[in-house]
Amino acid sequence: MALFWLSDAAWAAIEPHLPKNQPGARRVDDRRVISGILHVLKVGCRWCDCPADYGPSTTIYNRFNRWSRRGFWLKLLDALVEAGAVTKSTAIDSTYIKAQRAAFGAKGGVQPRRSAARAAAGQPRSTRSPMSSAVPMP
Repeated sequence: MALFWLSDAAWAAIEPHLPKNQPGARRVDDRRVISGILHVLKVGCRWCDCPADYGPSTTIYNRFNRWSRRGFWLKLLDALVEAGAVTKSTAIDSTYIKAQRAAFGAKGGVQPRRSAARAAAGQPRSTRSPMSSAVPMP
């Protein structure tokens, strides 16, 4: 599997907008973690399946999650658009789910119902067969 790494130009555009002097344990390399986050989002794999080359999968997931809650990704996108590094796009995800034919009422879909007037009048949907009232044979 080919790994995704940020180019030098992309990293130069992103780096000034990263949070600095954050409390906590020693930070894992931001470029490596962001490359891992983008790899997971691009490939569509689970966070725990992220290749070890990007660092611990929990670090990658936690960084993505924490920065998402803080609105970092939106701020970063706005800053990159202002700098002219990227264009703002409305297409976030191109995945789709194939709907079954029955979901649209095709064959096997919605069954016809009795009208409310016929149901209230108690009229049967069909007439009885003369054979259905016959006495059962011994």
